[in-house]
Amino acid sequence: MIETANNSILTLQSDLVVQQDLVVQWQQTAEDNRAILSGADLSNAYLSYANLRYAYLSYANLSNAYLNNANLIGAVLIGTNLSNAYLSYANLSNAYLSYANLSGADLSDADLSNANLRYADLMYADLMYANLSGANLSYANLHDNDLIYANLTGADLTGADLTGGRWYNTICPDGTNSDDNGDTCENNL
Repeated sequence: MIETANNSILTLQSDLVVQQDLVVQWQQTAEDNRAILSGADLSNAYLSYANLRYAYLSYANLSNAYLNNANLIGAVLIGTNLSNAYLSYANLSNAYLSYANLSGADLSDADLSNANLRYADLMYADLMYANLSGANLSYANLHDNDLIYANLTGADLTGADLTGGRWYNTICPDGTNSDDNGDTCENNL
């Protein structure tokens, strides 16, 4: 009986090794099949609900694209043109958006938590209800932005252009509310 039990254990261990090898192969296949759309012209594309998780979209043109409810977690969008893109409700958490052009984009209700937006152009973007908690917005152009109801808790706004921003019930980077700070977060970074 002990010998039978030992053989069963050895068989299970062997099966476990095979399963672990399959997991590694699947992860490599997923990595190999990551969408590489660098420099692609996707202007006016309808990508609502698209799963672009970890996609390479650097320098792609997504102007006027519909990306509402799209999953762009961890996507690489460095230098991407997202001007006037409809990104409402898009999940852009942990996305790399450095130097991206998001001017005029609708980012209302978008999740940009922990996104890297360093040097991004967000002029005239709609950030109403956007979750920007922990986002790197250093040196970003946020001129004339609508930051109404936005959550900026822990966001880095070092050197960001906040000229003409509209603040209402905005959670400032320091956790205070813009309504309690003279309707601005400029002094509560």
